[in-house]
Amino acid sequence: MALAAAGSEETPEWLERVRFDDRGLVPAIVQDAASGAVLTLAYMNREALLLTLRSGQTHFWSRSRGELWHKGATSGHFQQVVELRLDCDGDAILARVHPYGPACHTGHFSCFFQILDPTEPPLAALAAWLGDGADAAGDQ
Repeated sequence: MALAAAGSEETPEWLERVRFDDRGLVPAIVQDAASGAVLTLAYMNREALLLTLRSGQTHFWSRSRGELWHKGATSGHFQQVVELRLDCDGDAILARVHPYGPACHTGHFSCFFQILDPTEPPLAALAAWLGDGADAAGDQ
């Protein structure tokens, strides 16, 4: 998906394929284009998506404040959009960005800094979930 030229009022044809939910929102996963790190999950309405396309920087809909939100407008931590992708069902956006500072309002690079159980390795948790008789490798 190509970004519209700055200041362009042109609406891309693919916008009609975006499946906004009953509140008019679509989840947007924001990923660092260089490292692949997931930075945040936010929501866009049609206006936020169009503003993102036209400005080249991320804009979202704040569900808690009920207003548009230009990421970096107050913090200076803008996200320059490198690429936008629509998932196979049309109900989620992936925004690959070049971040200028932390993504999280807490000051962390990513909003996903909280490890839910740091004492248990992920494969051990999976094995426990599968049960004693299951072989995670799928061997018979």
